[in-house]
Amino acid sequence: MKTAIIAIGVAGLLASACATDPYGNSTSNQTVRQGAIGAGLGAVAGAIIGNNVGGGNAATGALIGGALGGTVGAVRGSQADRNNQQRYRDNRGQYYYCYDNNQNECYWENGQRRY
Repeated sequence: MKTAIIAIGVAGLLASACATDPYGNSTSNQTVRQGAIGAGLGAVAGAIIGNNVGGGNAATGALIGGALGGTVGAVRGSQADRNNQQRYRDNRGQYYYCYDNNQNECYWENGQRRY
């Protein structure tokens, strides 16, 4: 059981460490949040399933479940982050993205902060 708990913790850390926000926006980064949640839920489900399957190993199930859950959660969170972006064009025709309605967190297409 100790191995399963360690595997669950490692899977969650690995999943949340793999996703970064290139725009430096820490408040609305759904990719990391949903990836970590998916990894945790997948690791728990994998440990339970791996333990209940005849001859299965809970630690292996937790690692596989954590990896799959983290991947699915990160993909879903990435889509949510894209939906939260608001795209604008300035008077020179250059596009920039904002993460809030007040346009306080805006970035050019190359990822540099607009202001």
